Amino acid sequence: MSIKINSLELENVKRIKAVKLEPRQNGLTVIGGGNNQGKTSVLDSIAWTLGGDKYRPSSPKRDGSVIPPYLRVELSNGLVVERKGKNSDLKVTDPAGNKSGQQLLNAFISAFAIDLPKFMNAGNKEKADTLLKIIGVGDKLYEIEKKENEIYNTRHSIGRIGDQKAKYAEELTYYPDVPTELVSASELIRQQQDILARNGENARKRALRDQYERELSDAQDTFNEALKRLEKAKRDAAEASKSAENLIDESTEELERNIENIDRLNIMIRANLDKEKAEEEAKEYSEQYAGLTNELESLRKEKYDLLHNAPMPLPGLSVEDGELTYNGYKWDNMSGSEQLKVAAAIVRKLNPECGFVLLDKLEQMDPDTLNDFGKWLESEGLQAIATRVSTGGECSVIIEDGYAVAENDINDGGKF
Repeated sequence: MSIKINSLELENVKRIKAVKLEPRQNGLTVIGGGNNQGKTSVLDSIAWTLGGDKYRPSSPKRDGSVIPPYLRVELSNGLVVERKGKNSDLKVTDPAGNKSGQQLLNAFISAFAIDLPKFMNAGNKEKADTLLKIIGVGDKLYEIEKKENEIYNTRHSIGRIGDQKAKYAEELTYYPDVPTELVSASELIRQQQDILARNGENARKRALRDQYERELSDAQDTFNEALKRLEKAKRDAAEASKSAENLIDESTEELERNIENIDRLNIMIRANLDKEKAEEEAKEYSEQYAGLTNELESLRKEKYDLLHNAPMPLPGLSVEDGELTYNGYKWDNMSGSEQLKVAAAIVRKLNPECGFVLLDKLEQMDPDTLNDFGKWLESEGLQAIATRVSTGGECSVIIEDGYAVAENDINDGGKF
């Protein structure tokens, strides 16, 4: 059962002359009045009474009073907390009459409950850390976000390099209808030499043919020479003529052109190879980028599931990019009433034993918003004691010149 404030009695504290109040157990108790009448002094007094000397005002005694401050708060667990006397000494008494001190109060009084501005003025990251701490997922979320940032940065670098590779490949010249491999000049020269050798053999055979034809002519001119030599010459001539009959010389013209154009050809081949290599590199980086994107999306889903399934103190609360959000809005984009609702819910979750919270300056809420906020507090079983510059019907008590001069029926007839 959470502990709440049953009643409070304050005298001669800051601007307060004398105030008694029994706040409603659930919902909103509004302390109204004009400016500088003592409303905030009530909250400061409660904080000092329950929170200890670190909340002691610098000048606690009311100006003009010769009587020291007197503060008395009765809690729902039966404890009576008093500060009185010249030094405002603390006295804590349990229902059995046993006395204790500040250490007992610290066990169940939430620091944020009596000093809500401390939470509301904290940095965005500190607020988010507080929420993650109370729902127990801070370490796990930190690991996920660390890995998420690493992958995001890697993917960003991969994407930038991939774009550069693709742009470079696009700008490179490509030559169609050229070989896919570089051409060797020595190979072309070797082919040329082979053809020249074959052509040289053809020339030799033609020369041999011409020789035998001359010999035949000489033999005919010298018919009187031996018939055997004549017949042999005829056979040799016939054979040589037959061997040379179908010979065709090969042309080296194309090879000569290729040799002359080899440098230009190789330039085009290298350009094509460079373009193909650049396109392949761009494709590899694109595939890496897609893989990292999938991994990043998986981590983001894991983070969403972690926060979505966590026991949040208020529906709509979450943490995005290391900052607390409510219904998708970061703290500085929330309305004042939303900020108070979020702060109250987190403070309640932070220390469930503490069933109350102190709120200052609720004039930022219009009556309808104030009414909705009070109903929400009541539905949560949370007690809130708040101040508001107003003397309207929404106020549970009116403070004027340090006195409680008017009090609505808090438990039955009040609006909240």
